[in-house]
Amino acid sequence: MTTGPTPPTTPPETTIRSQDWYATDLSGRHYSRHAFIDVDLTESTGRGAVFDQCTFRGVRFNVSRHSGSAFTNCTFSHCVFFDTHFSDCKLTGSLFEQCSFSLFEVTGGDWSFVGLPGADLRRASLTGVRMREADFTGARLEEATLTDVDLSGAQLHSANFIRCDLQGSDLSSLDPLTVQLGQATISLEQAAVLMTAMGVNVV
Repeated sequence: MTTGPTPPTTPPETTIRSQDWYATDLSGRHYSRHAFIDVDLTESTGRGAVFDQCTFRGVRFNVSRHSGSAFTNCTFSHCVFFDTHFSDCKLTGSLFEQCSFSLFEVTGGDWSFVGLPGADLRRASLTGVRMREADFTGARLEEATLTDVDLSGAQLHSANFIRCDLQGSDLSSLDPLTVQLGQATISLEQAAVLMTAMGVNVV
């Protein structure tokens, strides 16, 4: 049974508040149990950075690029992800609350157990990402791209996949009776999986 992500349960040891980190290179930095409040990370970059059990509140990640970095067991609250790219990053166990996503892109990496309930991910691009047991309950994914994504064990109830490209993704946890799939793009193999979930014998 999926229990969802586990955000930090201990208070942060250090708080960084209202700092201008515009275009900062975060490569190789390591933060544990830090709280980032109203920090501007616009156009920041980072390769191999590590954030563990950190809290991000009101942080602007606009036009930032993160590669091979880790944001594990973190909480993102009221953050802005405009034209933000994550490549081969690890975000296991992290939770997103009331964040905004525009031109959002994730390529590769491990986002298992991530919480994105109710997230507005319209037109987002998620490709080749491991998202096992992720929580997409009530998420909006209209016209999004979710190709070759491992969604095994994911919570997808009430999610909106209208006109979403789902080709190559694991849809074994998707109940077509509890989501919106109008005009979504899937393969014949995926269609057979969905039909089986509906109790139809595919021969």
